[in-house]
Amino acid sequence: MKILVCISHVPDTTSRINFTDNDSKFDTNGVQFVINPNDEFGLTRAMWFKEKQGATVHVVNVGGQETEPTLRKALAIGADEAIRVNMPATDGFSVAKQLAQVVKEGNYDLVIAGRESIDYNGGMVPGMLAKLTGLNFVNTCIGLEVEGSTATVIREIDGGKETLKTSLPLVIGGQKGIVEESDLRIPNMRGIMQARTKPLTVKDPVETTPETAVVNFSKPAPKGPVKLAETVEELVELLHNEAKVI
Repeated sequence: MKILVCISHVPDTTSRINFTDNDSKFDTNGVQFVINPNDEFGLTRAMWFKEKQGATVHVVNVGGQETEPTLRKALAIGADEAIRVNMPATDGFSVAKQLAQVVKEGNYDLVIAGRESIDYNGGMVPGMLAKLTGLNFVNTCIGLEVEGSTATVIREIDGGKETLKTSLPLVIGGQKGIVEESDLRIPNMRGIMQARTKPLTVKDPVETTPETAVVNFSKPAPKGPVKLAETVEELVELLHNEAKVI
């Protein structure tokens, strides 16, 4: 089985976020970047298939040279090969189109993408990728088993879970549950050394026109001051007269 894991290069959630150029560009100064958590869950599941079923695992990212340390980390975790499409990740459709070209050229059996990235939270790419490649698609995936050419997938739905069977080739949008946080892997020294010699191929992008563009960014409004009520009566009065919720 040949697996492709889509990797987003995202800011660590502990980073301080700022903007430049009249709030039209994200300021990367001092920001630490990591593998998108939903993608890391998927990569960890792909490593299980590699170890248990002999699968080949490739990782792919759409981005500039600055994303290569993130790809190298994926290689250190155990992926066999990395691909970088040399284009800024401007919008979901452009990214999906580049990934679709990689999928078609690589003839992959299973494509694992994160349900969404934690920077823009668009949640668009996996579905568009499946449409552009014509592959089967299951989103919000929290369980995945493959036997031969048949995949058994568990996905979250409103109020519960749904188990599906489908055939390969397949695109999934994975998330926590496909593996647990305790299953995530920290690269060891041997993996880091091996990652330096594993292939990282840079591909030119296919022609595409972005469908969306960033106009400006803004931070959430600061929270207002807190009022402490000394008695239940005072609390009821504040909720009624000021908050107007009762």
